[in-house]
Amino acid sequence: MISDSKIKELYSHCNQCPRSCGIDRSKAKGFCMEDDSLRISTACLHFGEEPLITVHGGSGTIFLTGCNLRCAFCQNYQISQQGMGKEVSKEEFADICLKLEQAGAENINLVTPSHHIPKLAQGLEEAFKRGLKLPVCWNSSGYDSPEMLEILKGLVSVWLPDFKTLSPALSKQLCRAENYPSAAKKALLWMMENYPLKITETEKDGVTKSKIQQGVIIRHLYLPGKFEETAEVLSWLKENADGRAVISLMSQYTPVPFKGGKEELEKRMQALNIIENRLVNKTEDEDLHDLIDAYDFEYLFYQDLSEDTDWLPDFNRTQPFSNALAKPVWHWKNGFI
Repeated sequence: MISDSKIKELYSHCNQCPRSCGIDRSKAKGFCMEDDSLRISTACLHFGEEPLITVHGGSGTIFLTGCNLRCAFCQNYQISQQGMGKEVSKEEFADICLKLEQAGAENINLVTPSHHIPKLAQGLEEAFKRGLKLPVCWNSSGYDSPEMLEILKGLVSVWLPDFKTLSPALSKQLCRAENYPSAAKKALLWMMENYPLKITETEKDGVTKSKIQQGVIIRHLYLPGKFEETAEVLSWLKENADGRAVISLMSQYTPVPFKGGKEELEKRMQALNIIENRLVNKTEDEDLHDLIDAYDFEYLFYQDLSEDTDWLPDFNRTQPFSNALAKPVWHWKNGFI
């Protein structure tokens, strides 16, 4: 059990992620743009995750405010970079987890959690003490510190990290983290070593689906015009993760209609110059299919190509997503719905 004094210590000289700011977050905000208060934007039943995560009832998704990266293409930029959210106590956090469970969630899915490990551990301990029985999913950028992840043992059982790139130059310009590739590799290896895959079958209303109870699902988003970078990532995953983790290759890259100040938008567009800021085209989709066929992963999901952009969220709304994609349970403006 993590104590209040330990939490205070971990925030007073913050090294919770590989960025290692060393900032006293009880007095100032870190690179993540957050102090030592746990803030949340929205909680919902989400049906747009991988089938092993959504299963029958949807994933009980909790979106944390702030982020330890600054990805120029982030679809959740309102909460990850513009501070949209509300502070919650460990009791309120546990209330949200339990409400999601009551609504039929298959798991508790923590989105962008890496900058609040101590407080999330405390909140999860409170939720389990009060009867939460769902598996918890760590839905991160992959920019995690294994030393800090040790705190989550016994609390988190499913890991859903991104693996964005193996190029330091790309991660420096797009995410402002040149050490992302080396840090992400360490984090992914820690997750796979400590959490072997455990997938079970579950039945509801005569329909049987697979559900991940423990293990790792590694996501990689293809960036338009960067086929060689994706081939490099998949090569590393074939060597290090095949059979040990589920691979999820995503083709959903979408130019986001960003809103913000002039300086912020100029910096964002300058960072995006390193890629082709557009939808994935049919030729690229066919090339990606050929690539994954050549690697023949044991467990792999691949998104169907789509030009639909209606799924892009707006966290100002009580329902940030389309009605088909999510069912809201809690929102930073209105509380429980």
